[in-house]
Amino acid sequence: MNHYDSSKIADLLDSTHGYKLTDIAEEADILLLNTCSIRDKVQEKVFHQLGRWRILKNNNPNLIIVVGGCVASQEGSRILDRANYVDIIFGPQTLHRLPDMINKVRINRSPVIDISFPEIEKFDHLPEPRANGPTAFVSIMEGCNKYCSFCIVPYTRGDEVSRPCEDILLEIKKLAEQNVREIHLLGHNVNAYRGIRRKQGGICTFSELIRLVAAISGIDRIRFTTSHPIEFTDDLIDVYRDTPELVSFVHLPVQSGSDRILNLMKRAYTVVEYKSIIRKLYNARPSIQISSDFIVGFPGETQEDFDKTMNLISEINFDISFSFIYSARPGTPAAKMIDLVSNEEKKHRLYILQKQISQQVMQFSRSMQGTVQRILVEGISRSKDNIMNLSGRTENNRVVNFLGKLDMIGKFVDVEIIDVYSNSLRGVLISSAENKILSA
Repeated sequence: MNHYDSSKIADLLDSTHGYKLTDIAEEADILLLNTCSIRDKVQEKVFHQLGRWRILKNNNPNLIIVVGGCVASQEGSRILDRANYVDIIFGPQTLHRLPDMINKVRINRSPVIDISFPEIEKFDHLPEPRANGPTAFVSIMEGCNKYCSFCIVPYTRGDEVSRPCEDILLEIKKLAEQNVREIHLLGHNVNAYRGIRRKQGGICTFSELIRLVAAISGIDRIRFTTSHPIEFTDDLIDVYRDTPELVSFVHLPVQSGSDRILNLMKRAYTVVEYKSIIRKLYNARPSIQISSDFIVGFPGETQEDFDKTMNLISEINFDISFSFIYSARPGTPAAKMIDLVSNEEKKHRLYILQKQISQQVMQFSRSMQGTVQRILVEGISRSKDNIMNLSGRTENNRVVNFLGKLDMIGKFVDVEIIDVYSNSLRGVLISSAENKILSA
């Protein structure tokens, strides 16, 4: 979501003010941080970076320093208490107003803060979508209504608001015209999507949206992030039966394998209910692989609770997943819970969990050796003469490097996996005389 917002900010400032991105901070007229507040360590990095930028501000009083995103929404004017040299503070829903904020600072030379929640307004004021390669993110909704006890998102991004169906399809069609082949649908809870149909009337569900996206000429692969088990309904599972464009890979956060902890987290489902969804997914798409999120050391987590999480990880056999030590976020219910688990124990549990996940990930990767995978070629990882070391991704999100030619970028190719590494795979193009030449 932040990647999508950052790209839109760059496009917006380019199209309205003619700004260009620079890799050299000393050259910049504007320094902007688009922030995340999911974990406290990330939040502290914001202030560390602002401290480094203060030196540049002292040397160039006309420099505009901007803090946007979820930390901005969460902290608001309190950012100025720690960094009074910041000029603009804006939330995720007001990034489209950034050009006007910049003008106000230029004229008035005083800080501007806008962390309001104007719902869907920002999508109506963003520039035309611009592709940057064969894959693209498309935000379909904002916010979340689940209010899990540990999560800051509803407080920093607001309640769930879905974009109208036609607006999403139009954005994707324009991206497809720029040779985008893979679309990644974004939302904090994408399967809660309920977008109005402006022309036909009524509501478009998430499952219907996926089928409509799959019907767009040029779009051959669809991913989505992230989903919630509560709304992973049968109609969405049915899409895996009849829509081959939807990849055989799903990220479905479970957070814990203990019903007691899930209840404290206010996740509103049980482990049995979660496993029922997984079973239905396997029935609909036997080749599907599952990734997830795990929080270790949630307040009150016992060794028994953790053992249940480890049992679930082994039973489901999760692929590439994300795991973190619980981080108390200010204003959330969980931040007030009594936490008796030591940091040492939390780190130990995280190590055990990540080691198990890493072993399962490697098993999946090794099982791919000798198989033929359909790769969307994304770019060059290394080149020599006219033979390129290209890079692309499989359906299950593995990076594959292989020898190919420049005109393959943006296209799908079939590659046989010949080597497995910890973070990538090595392949060779299959069939044709060209393959023999490239793999010689």
